[in-house]
Amino acid sequence: TCLEMQQTADLSPAELRLLIRQNDPRIRTTTGLATGKICLLINGVCVCVCAGPISLSTVSCRAIADSPRKSRPPRMCPAANLGELIFAFRTGSALQAVKSGSLSDMVSFYLGCSFGFEGKLKETGIPVRNVDQGRNVSMYRTSVPCVPNGVFCCPLVVTMRPVPAGFLDAAVEVTHQNPLAHGAPVHIGDPALLGIPDLSKPDYGEPVAFQPGDVPVFWACGVTAIEAIIHNSSIKTLPSESPSTESNPGQTPICLSFSHNPLFYSLVSKSAAASIRLLEEIIIDDPGQRGIRALFVKDELLRSCLALSHSSSVAITTGFPTHYMHSPPDETDGPPGAIAMATMLLSLGKQVTLLTDSRALEMNEAMVTEAVRKGVLKAAIPVVAFEDRGPESALHFLCHHGDPSRPRYDHLVAIERSGRAEDGNYYNMRAINIKHLVDPIDDLFIAAKKIPGITTTGIGDGGNELGMGKVKEKVKTLMPKGDLIACNVPADFAITAGVSNWGGYAVACGLYLLNTCASHQRYLRRGLGLDPAASRAQLQDWSTNLPSVQKEESFLATLVHLGIRSGKTGNLGMEVDGLTFHPTHSEMINRLLDATLEPRT
Repeated sequence: TCLEMQQTADLSPAELRLLIRQNDPRIRTTTGLATGKICLLINGVCVCVCAGPISLSTVSCRAIADSPRKSRPPRMCPAANLGELIFAFRTGSALQAVKSGSLSDMVSFYLGCSFGFEGKLKETGIPVRNVDQGRNVSMYRTSVPCVPNGVFCCPLVVTMRPVPAGFLDAAVEVTHQNPLAHGAPVHIGDPALLGIPDLSKPDYGEPVAFQPGDVPVFWACGVTAIEAIIHNSSIKTLPSESPSTESNPGQTPICLSFSHNPLFYSLVSKSAAASIRLLEEIIIDDPGQRGIRALFVKDELLRSCLALSHSSSVAITTGFPTHYMHSPPDETDGPPGAIAMATMLLSLGKQVTLLTDSRALEMNEAMVTEAVRKGVLKAAIPVVAFEDRGPESALHFLCHHGDPSRPRYDHLVAIERSGRAEDGNYYNMRAINIKHLVDPIDDLFIAAKKIPGITTTGIGDGGNELGMGKVKEKVKTLMPKGDLIACNVPADFAITAGVSNWGGYAVACGLYLLNTCASHQRYLRRGLGLDPAASRAQLQDWSTNLPSVQKEESFLATLVHLGIRSGKTGNLGMEVDGLTFHPTHSEMINRLLDATLEPRT
């Protein structure tokens, strides 16, 4: 009961071990006990199974020490005896070995346990529901395979604690500072993303009740080691990783949500987040004096980059036929930003598709070909169009065979793409209707809202672009002719910039920052595998695929050669939105690169 737990909560580790040896009925679980001490999970592994070196220094099985062929643990708890402490063995040879006192063929591993950080959570004011309810923590076998190591392998086991949404950042920071107790979470949000079908039915421990506003938070669990031993019939392995013990405050992760369907959070270090927030501030410069800062929403760039980092297949759409009297009618804002995002996504191993109007297919294919030839785009990407052939057209375009459980893309990005207004028309900034030149790609963004697992981003600089419907009330009130031209179709994230291309460059830079952020990469891996230091070749490839003055100038020349004009002036020259490439756009690119490549602390 809670009262019994309270009576034993302040006992010393030695006193608790004595009660355990005496099978005291008050001690059903060690959760909530020995506050401020490291809780150890002890695993005995038969030496004959462990031929060769074993690495148990893992996020799920953090080996604090090992005790080969000894019943006594290391000096951290010299009064403890392994044979007396093991009181809940599975049946079999291990139990017989303990009963007979024959431990000479066993190696004991002392693994950190998440119970060790529960006291720190409570000290910070974060409720620990399992302790408050007098229950063991809930533990689940996931569908996430551990990284094989020697003869061992098994699925990752996680603990789950309900945490109020307002305490998520604090919970992440506190546990990050306790790497011996598994460190920061490996997943926050929908349990189905870990292959957990029902939180009320844990594989180990007990179910824990949620309170309104709680979010499920999952940490790696040392019971993974037990799973590895259970799976020993086919001799499989434990994962292998060295969790960071970095004390630099800048490396402490923060938590941000990027999806509500399914519920999904991500982690990023404070220093990387600060760098991406700086990018967001840089691109909001407004040399054209449109008043675009009024549409700014903080952290839209950061959340969009996090969603893209978790994605695997991205569709990017662009094209604003503002020059309806020319052929082609498109402008130079949009395609450069789209290609900049595409090449960075390709560098990170994502699938990328360019989505355009049927009238512009040939032109966009030519753009892609030239971008690859000039080294602006890492590799060729498919260029496709969407046609409205009936009410299910969008669903069938987005999902394989129209099945919402099988999306073809998990992120849609619109950059300087004509957006549908409230009256169903499409307007340029002069409030001229250009609907006859625009395919209904907006329908894809509307349909994506109802398909689990697809997130959307809109990048714009005036409020009439696809996705900017998220801030349409501001556009109507604050932008010239906003009540007519405002896009009515929202995206999950609306990135505002002085020039839309700058938003695309910032996304590419933000993805680079996330890919070089240890906290974010650990979270992407669910804490599994050795902490990979990027090779020199990888870093070179990622940096090569960042925007550069040389590449962007070269690609702008390609657009001019194809007859694409500056948006504001209609000039067929080296300018975007009436601003010449030098110095305005070249200086912006250099500022973004400086913020991205500057060493982080």
